[in-house]
Amino acid sequence: MTTTTRTARTGIRGLRDLRERPGPRRLRRLRGDDRGQTAVEFLGMTPFIILIMLVLWECALIGYTFSLAGNAADVGARKGSGAEYGAGAACRAGAMEDLPDAWSSAARVSCGRGSGLYEAKVTLKVPVLVPGLFNLDIPITGEAGSALED
Repeated sequence: MTTTTRTARTGIRGLRDLRERPGPRRLRRLRGDDRGQTAVEFLGMTPFIILIMLVLWECALIGYTFSLAGNAADVGARKGSGAEYGAGAACRAGAMEDLPDAWSSAARVSCGRGSGLYEAKVTLKVPVLVPGLFNLDIPITGEAGSALED
């Protein structure tokens, strides 16, 4: 004996055989037994998710290096322009004072007088999040000038 259920909103909702009650084995057979599929797909995508996160973090480090280089050059130029004696040493010290250790170890600072300006140029190397995985030999340069105070 087969019955049909009808509703006004959805039409025929389903057929149900009253002789055979659906048990857990029959339901599993009907739906294709795909238990655990989500876990398998997640485990397969996990390495890609981690790789994308590492690439995004490295991009953030590149952007932060641009910011650090510009700020260090600006501070160095201001310290050098206001120094009464030893403008070059004051410029170098000012440029290096706020750099974190990961950036200061490979930083190059050059300072000097320009036409009416004291100029500083700071070159930083981007630190790599995972050394040995890939190497970024991209020098990031920040340049700044400050009016000479005579």
